[in-house]
Formats: sequence, structure tokens, C-alpha cells
Amino acid sequence: MSNQVSIPSRFNGPLHSGNGGYCSGVFSSLLDGPAAVNLRRPIPLDQALDVVHVDGEARVMDGEQLIAEAQPAPPPAVEVPEPVDPRRAREATRNYRGASEGVFSRCFVCGRARHDSFGVFAGEVEGRSLVASPWTPPEWTGGEDGAVRPELVWAVLDCPTVFAAFLHSESQPMAYLVRMNAELRQPVPVDREHVAVAWPAWQEGRKYRACSALFSTSGELLALAEALMIEPA
Repeated sequence: MSNQVSIPSRFNGPLHSGNGGYCSGVFSSLLDGPAAVNLRRPIPLDQALDVVHVDGEARVMDGEQLIAEAQPAPPPAVEVPEPVDPRRAREATRNYRGASEGVFSRCFVCGRARHDSFGVFAGEVEGRSLVASPWTPPEWTGGEDGAVRPELVWAVLDCPTVFAAFLHSESQPMAYLVRMNAELRQPVPVDREHVAVAWPAWQEGRKYRACSALFSTSGELLALAEALMIEPA
């Protein structure tokens, strides 16, 4: 079985390719049931990509090149920290380390140089080993059920993990998502404030693993994810 998928240019992460979390959310939906997504190459924008289903996987192809693969996987098994209240999350954005220029400066989730970004500027929460940011999804993010579309929740879960991975590093946060697994536990309402948090898990050389969660302002867990990233050489 084969069909196609395309990533609109408005959903970029790096300047000229798709946001890793958004694309992972789109590609995960190509399978029935929980899935993890491996990103093999930068995701082209505004381009029809072939989807081929083989051995229970969904492979996203650009011609002969493998772009990504969605694989059946159980939901993330992570220990979720206590939520961060909205006031402290707003304060944490003052510690956001995202660059105003460069490859991620116009990311639609966390780009400083983009006026219409989601404004998820996750910074270190004082006294805790995690980063946090408030997020109020605009009305256009809602699907037919009125809740935020799943791929957009995946995107918001993705970006904070980079800053969590480099939480204790003096170097500028810079890494590319290569694998993501997420679980949406409850619908995420639009036009209502939420809190995104992320925390580091482990590092091995240039490989980083971090986890993230999205909470309601009352502390209810709405979604969680784990991400594997690689720092450029």
C-alpha cells in the first residue's frame, strides 16, 4: 500500500526543513495505534513524499531516499516530575536560550525571529532540573473535535527537549531530533493556557535523550514524550 504526505512550509523547524516534532506527529498517524518515529534526513517542505507500508512500518520516502519511518511502539515509559505552575513557567521564559539568528531562529514553535511562532520559550525553572514555558494554543490549531491537532502537540513536546538536554551545559543548545515517541493522554483545549516542561535523561557523546510533558494549569497531565537528539559534529 502506498500514498503520499506533504509538510507545509509554515511548519518548519530548521530554516529549510520540517519541525521534527510536528513531522513525527504526522508520520506517527500513518500507523494505527502507538508509534515511535525515526527521522533519517531533513524533511522537505511543500513536497509530496511517498508513504510505503512494509512489515508493519510506514516509511516516508523522497524518491529512493528514506526520510523517516514510523514503527509500532508502546507509549513512553517515563517518570513525570511534578508540574510547574503557570507563574513560574512564565518566569522561566526569561532564561530561554534560543538564538535570535541561525538555523532554528524561525522555528514555528520556539523561534525568536518569528512573530507568529507558538512562543514556547522553555527556560530553566529556578531550583529545579527542568525547563518550562506556558503555551496558549490559538484557535486555528484545533481539529474537528475542538482540541489541538495531535501533530501540533507533538511539536510543542519536541522543542523544549533540546533546552532540557543542554540544561547543565555552557554551550549553546543545538541538536537535531532523530527519534520521538509521544502519548497524548487527554485532549488539549485551544485558547487556554497550558504549561510545557522538559527534563534531561542521559547523554552519551553527541547523543542526548530528554523527556517532556504538557500540563493543564491545574497540573493535569495532558501529554508526554521522549526524544533522542544528536548534536552536530
